[in-house]
Order: sequence, then structure tokens, then C-alpha cells
Amino acid sequence: MADSFGPVHDGNATDCPPGPGGEPIRVLVVDDHALFRRGLEIVLAQEEDIQVVGEAGDGAEAVDKAADLLPDIVLMDVRMPRRGGIEACTSIKEVAPSAKIIMLTISDEEADLYDAIKAGATGYLLKEISTDEVATAIRAVADGQSQISPSMASKLLTEFKSMIQRTDERRLVPAPRLTDRELEVLKLVATGMNNRDIAKQLFISENTVKNHVRNILEKLQLHSRMEAVVYAMREKILEIR
Repeated sequence: MADSFGPVHDGNATDCPPGPGGEPIRVLVVDDHALFRRGLEIVLAQEEDIQVVGEAGDGAEAVDKAADLLPDIVLMDVRMPRRGGIEACTSIKEVAPSAKIIMLTISDEEADLYDAIKAGATGYLLKEISTDEVATAIRAVADGQSQISPSMASKLLTEFKSMIQRTDERRLVPAPRLTDRELEVLKLVATGMNNRDIAKQLFISENTVKNHVRNILEKLQLHSRMEAVVYAMREKILEIR
């Protein structure tokens, strides 16, 4: 793993807003590399308004720790054994609703960014950022802001512009008719559910869900789940409440 952090700089910690009630911002660090977790803990210990309250080595452990510790911020990797960070996001939001999740990862794949946002992450940062930027991002997210690495934000905007253009080009074409079951699946996709969760919700197999999603994309002549949701909302095939 190519973890890259710049030197630690002292100085502005006490000038930034602390956590709720004037207390330090409580952070749970989640990464499958113990050395990286320890390094982050040492770095963040330099910040007077940030306190690392726990650490976890995978998504499953992160959910348990989040339930016990109720952190303000969960700083979590995407790819980990047993249970990945994106999959853990939804569960963490259930057991610690007030916790805000920042993905800190080497993955610059657009799919991971989209999935993380849909799963409830408030930030998505690449590990190429400096130590100062990590602390700044923690403070910003604790203060209610979203944080995305510039290169990933650019990809996100480009993809949304592309999706809007493609849906605009299709507006004069009658919307294909989806079956009632396909509409059910599409609505659940729009809530951020994965295939496994949709299968449980509808009492069907995961393979059946995959077939429905494939049929939806083919009918709408689209390439991704996100495109399908955007198109459906634009064409009023589906209303998300």
C-alpha cells in the first residue's frame, strides 16, 4: 500500500471548531494495516481538538467499535478483508447515526466513490494527501461539510455532466416500459441497496436481482446503476421520496 503523508505541522488545531459541546472530535480509525493505523494515531495526537478513541482492522470490527464508542468521525479504508469499508458504511450509520464517515483510501476508482456516497460516506480522500489535510478534513466534516479529493470531485462532476447530457439526448424518445418488479428493484437501487439487500427485501435470489438490473439497463440503454436512477428520476419513471 502506497501510503503517503507529509510532515506534521503544529499550529492551528486550537483555532478550529472542536467537536460537539466543545469536546475534542472523537475519531475511530479503520484500516487493515496496523502500522498505518498507528501512524495516523500518532499524527492526529498532535492535534489538540482531535482524539483517536479507537481503531479497527476491518469493516466488521468497525461496526462493533462504532456501536461501543459512538465516534464523531469514522476514518475508514475502502478495501479490507472480511468486510470492506463501503459495505460497513450502512451498518455504521445504523448503530451510530451521528457518526460521519470519511473514506481514506488508495482507490481512485469512480465506482468506489459513487458506492461510498450512496452508502452514507460524507468524505472520500485519497491517501496521497498530507497529514495537515487529514486533520483539516476531519474538522470540516465534523462541522457539517463534505470532503472529496479534488481529482475525485472532478471525476464525479464529469460523470454527472455526462449522465445529464445522455438523458437530455433521450428525452424525445418514449420511455421504455419497465415491469412492476423492475420498478421495485430500481426504487431499491435508488436507495443505495446492494443486490444482496434487495434480494432479502423482495424475497428473491441475488441472481434474480442481477437479472432485473441487467434488464433495466438494457431497456434504458444505460451502463450503470447510477445512470439508471438519474434517468428514471428525470423521466419521472420513478420518484424518490
